[in-house]
Amino acid sequence: QVQLVESGGGLVQAGGSLRLSCAASGSIFSINAMGWYRQAPGKQRELVATITSDGSTNYADSVKGRFAVSRDNAKNTVYLQMNSLKPEDAAVYYCNAAIITGWGKFGAHEFDFWGQGTQVTVSS
Repeated sequence: QVQLVESGGGLVQAGGSLRLSCAASGSIFSINAMGWYRQAPGKQRELVATITSDGSTNYADSVKGRFAVSRDNAKNTVYLQMNSLKPEDAAVYYCNAAIITGWGKFGAHEFDFWGQGTQVTVSS
């Protein structure tokens, strides 16, 4: 079994900062891409930022220059530093990871896992 456990959400004033963490645990052989998505009420889940195992990053245009994704491979943890938060950043933030749980006859057993979500609220 694999679990992703998020932490760090909360209430912050516009212009403030928050740091989200997501730790993966369980039957993990290795982790490929990790990332963060968010979903606001009445909207679809959208990509916020991703980071590959070698550190290459990708960001949604709406967060470029304000958010930074990083990871600690030794701890199987991904982080999202969110600065200059805006009311429109308010959402439930979910972490995601592509995790290899083992190897079989035809290659790696890779699965997509999601965290339970953490609420970020930004007051204006």
